[in-house]
Amino acid sequence: MKARCDGRIVAVAVIVAVGVNGDGRREVLGMAIGASEAETYWTGFLRTLARRGLRGVKLVVSDAHQGLKVAVAKVLNASWQRCRIHFMRNVLAHAGKQGRRVVSAFIGTAFAQNDADTARAQWRQVADQLRQRVKKLAEFMDEAETDVLAYMSFPAAHRPKLHSTNPIERLNGEIKRRTQVVGIFPNEEAITRLVGAILLEQNDEWAVQRARYMTLETIAPLSEDLILKLPAVAA
Repeated sequence: MKARCDGRIVAVAVIVAVGVNGDGRREVLGMAIGASEAETYWTGFLRTLARRGLRGVKLVVSDAHQGLKVAVAKVLNASWQRCRIHFMRNVLAHAGKQGRRVVSAFIGTAFAQNDADTARAQWRQVADQLRQRVKKLAEFMDEAETDVLAYMSFPAAHRPKLHSTNPIERLNGEIKRRTQVVGIFPNEEAITRLVGAILLEQNDEWAVQRARYMTLETIAPLSEDLILKLPAVAA
């Protein structure tokens, strides 16, 4: 976003973190504004969340920000999932116009597997099949295997909500829609007030929704909260 700073108009990065808590409900974890999306920026942001009490993070899903990936390992000690949709866009750029459909179908067979081991095996098989014709694409798959398939280690019921950044894209879209009306903000505080209001509104909406984003039955085994129990079933 653009804001005025010392008489100049500068571009600033606004980052938002959204999570699923131990009750299976989504909530906004925080936001920050900075001059860039470098590793130091991500590290500072995650440390702020940790100081506020963020614990037990199992997986962080984002697009391929190398600085964020390093910060996640350093601060949260959590696995990192590279957004599958962003990855596929990068892959298809190596495949050429005529080969995109075939390559997409090949890689999709790995995502269709039932467990992590068979998904990795299929992934490597597809990479080997492509290696002779498109060496760069195969090497790209080799490097990304662990990050793109990280979500396969989680319960099958969670995987559709973990393999990409789609759950936060709608929120990002609403933020962009409301901030584009302003254009240039008078200062960073003005950005915080507007974006913060949007996030509070969304957080309240998630809190009162009847349906949980993830059910207690599937999320309880992942929780580090020993007090968390499933609802008792009447005899």
